[in-house]
Amino acid sequence: MPPTPPAPADPLRAVAVALLNLSGLGIGYALIRRRFAMAVCWLATAALLLVALPADPDGVPRGALVGYLVLLALAAAHGAVRGLRTRLAWPPQAPVAALLGLVLLAVPTGGVLLYGNARDEAVEQALLDRLHEADTLVQDAKNEPFGAAEPDFTDALATYRDLDRRYPDSRAGKLVPDRLERYYEAVATPYDRKKYCDAIEPLEYLRKVPDSISRQRLGHLAAWPDDRLATSFYECGIDDLGSGDGTGTRNGTLARLLTTFPRSPQAAKVEPVLSDRIDAAVKDLGGDEPCAANDRLRTLGTQAADLPGDRAGIADALSKDADRAGEKVRSGTYACGVDQYEDGDFDKALDTLNDFTRTYKHDGNRDRAKKIAIAAEIARSIPAAGKHLPSSGSGGSIPVTIKNDSPDEIEILYTGPVTGSIKIPACHGCSTYFSDAAASLSACKDSGRHYPSKTIHLPAGTTYFLHKPTDGSTSVGTDTAKIDPGYVYTECAYVVQSFGSGYSS
Repeated sequence: MPPTPPAPADPLRAVAVALLNLSGLGIGYALIRRRFAMAVCWLATAALLLVALPADPDGVPRGALVGYLVLLALAAAHGAVRGLRTRLAWPPQAPVAALLGLVLLAVPTGGVLLYGNARDEAVEQALLDRLHEADTLVQDAKNEPFGAAEPDFTDALATYRDLDRRYPDSRAGKLVPDRLERYYEAVATPYDRKKYCDAIEPLEYLRKVPDSISRQRLGHLAAWPDDRLATSFYECGIDDLGSGDGTGTRNGTLARLLTTFPRSPQAAKVEPVLSDRIDAAVKDLGGDEPCAANDRLRTLGTQAADLPGDRAGIADALSKDADRAGEKVRSGTYACGVDQYEDGDFDKALDTLNDFTRTYKHDGNRDRAKKIAIAAEIARSIPAAGKHLPSSGSGGSIPVTIKNDSPDEIEILYTGPVTGSIKIPACHGCSTYFSDAAASLSACKDSGRHYPSKTIHLPAGTTYFLHKPTDGSTSVGTDTAKIDPGYVYTECAYVVQSFGSGYSS
C-alpha cells in the first residue's frame, strides 16, 4: 500500500506533544508512535531517579540535573517538530492532548516539591547526626582526665556553636541550649565528684566559652563556673596551709582565689582559717612535737605574707597573721632545739640552736640556748655529756687551768655541773706532735716556753671537755674529768697529726 500521507500541520498538536514530553515520561513520543525516543526519555528519568534517591543533603549533582533538563528541552523541541505533521494515536483531538500535557506537568513539579521536602529532611537528619556525634564525644570525655579529654570537648563545642549559628531553626539547632547545659555539667564532672584540685582546669576552660559563644546566648551558663571555681580554689588550697615550704602560695590556688574572686564568700574564709591554724600551731609548740609545729608555723607565716589581699581588710589581717606567726617562730625554734637535744638528736639540736642564737640576738632564751648548743656539740663526741639538759649556772670554786701547746688558736667547750666555752690564743713556736707517746712526754712541759693559758673555776663533779681549732677544722679532741675539791687541775691542748688533747693533774 502507498505510504500514509502526512497530516496537515497543526501547531496545537506540536505544543501538546512538547508538553507531554516535558513530563519526563516520554508520553508525547508515545502518542506519535516514537517508541525509541520514548524509551530514551524513560531511561533518562530512571537514571536521574537513581542518582537523586534517596535524597541527600547536598541535593542532585549539578551535572546530572543540567544534563537531564537539557534532555527534556531537546525532547520537547524534537516532539514539537515531529508532532506538527503527525497524527496522534490517542486522543484524536489536539486540545485534549494539550490539556493532558498541562495536567501531567504536575508530575515533575510535584516531584521537585517532594524531593525538596526529602532533601530538607535529609539535612535535618544530618544535623541531628552531627549533634549526636558531639553528644557522644562529651559523654565519653566526661570520665577521662581533662588533659586527655579537652580536644574532644573542644570539638563538641565547635559543633554546638556551628549548629547554633548556622542552623538555629533546625531541630538540631533548637536542641543546642539543652546540650550546652549537659556540656557544662560534663566538663565540670570532677567538681561534682568533689575532686576540687582536678576541677580547677576544666572550670577555667568553661569560663572561656563566652569567647566563642555570646553571653546573651549562653544566658545563666556564662557565670555558671564562677562559684564552682571559687569553691575549687578554696577547697584545693586550704589543705596546703601549713604544709610544704610555703613557696607555692604566691601562685597557688588560694592566691588565685583572692585575685580572681576577691569578694567571694570563699575568699572571705581564707584569712580566718589561716589564723585558726596559726593558733593551733602555737598551741602545739608545747606538745610532744614542737619541731613539727614550728615548721608548720613558719610555713603559715610565709604563706600569710605571700597571699595577696585586694581588699584592705584582708590585706591587713594577713599581714598581722604573718607577723604573729613570725614572732611565735622565735620561741618555737628554741623549743624545737631543746626537744631535739632531749631526744638525743645532737646534730639537729646544734644546728637549730645555733640558728636561734644567730637570728634572735636579743631573745631572753639566747644565753640558755648557747649553753645547750655547747652541750650538744660536746655530746656529739661524748654522748654521756648529753644525758641531761645543762644547768643555767656558771662558775665554781675549783680552778682548772688550760694551756695551749699548739700552733692554732683553740676553743675549749665544757659541760657538766656548769657549761661554757673559752678561747685560747695560738702558741707561737709550738708545733704538732707525731705520736701520742711524744705528746705525753713533752706537751706543755717545756719550762722555757710560755704557753697561752686560761683558768676556769668549776664545781665538783664530772665535766666533759671538747677542744677544737677556731679555723673551722673538723678535728676535735675530747676529755672527761672528775673534778674534786682540794686539787688544782691543769688541761693541756696539743695536736697529734689531726687535732687532739691530753689531760694531766
